[in-house]
Amino acid sequence: MTSILATGEATKARLESRPDVQKVPTPKLDLFRMRAFASDEECAALIDMIERRRRPSTLSDDTSGDAAFRTSETCDMDEADPVVARINLRFCEILGIDAALGEPLQGQRYLVGQEFKAHTDYFDPRGMDLKSTRSVMGQRTWTAMVYLNTPEAGGATRFKAIGKTIQPVAGMMLAWNNRRADGSVNPSTLHHAMKIRAGRKYVLTKWFCEHPWPSGRG
Repeated sequence: MTSILATGEATKARLESRPDVQKVPTPKLDLFRMRAFASDEECAALIDMIERRRRPSTLSDDTSGDAAFRTSETCDMDEADPVVARINLRFCEILGIDAALGEPLQGQRYLVGQEFKAHTDYFDPRGMDLKSTRSVMGQRTWTAMVYLNTPEAGGATRFKAIGKTIQPVAGMMLAWNNRRADGSVNPSTLHHAMKIRAGRKYVLTKWFCEHPWPSGRG
């Protein structure tokens, strides 16, 4: 646990030290914003890949019984692609987290009316997913997400517990710690990918885990 806590604090300090990263003011969680994470050219290439490789999004430990809880589409990004590899490395370098602790990159596409209702990125500590498929990698620690375009309307990310709504802007990264300072999971990270009202939204997400991601997976 000590190393996990140290990693969380080190990432927080690293982000706070960067002049191009802003901390969202709240005592409830560590949430950061970086406005120029990805270039227009990189975003366009990643959007093209998502369009070509997308599939219906899925849920872990789904107990909501709500078929409309997550209505986006997901893309398992090709990490052999030069743009994907460059972005993947950038996430790791900016957050200062070993690439071995990162999950494979995923992209998401939201059309008009699609959303991902309020959820956390960490896994339910009592859920079967953490006990089974996540038993090797452990719990998620940090999340990093970049908006690949600016939707015509809607598509904001709403952190209800802190009363903050982040409007999507092409190339901007959000990063947050899914844990509290004591290492327990932080329910204040609850966030809602709100409905698209016009146009569409593309995002790219990188999750980090307690333990290395097994080789050959993803």
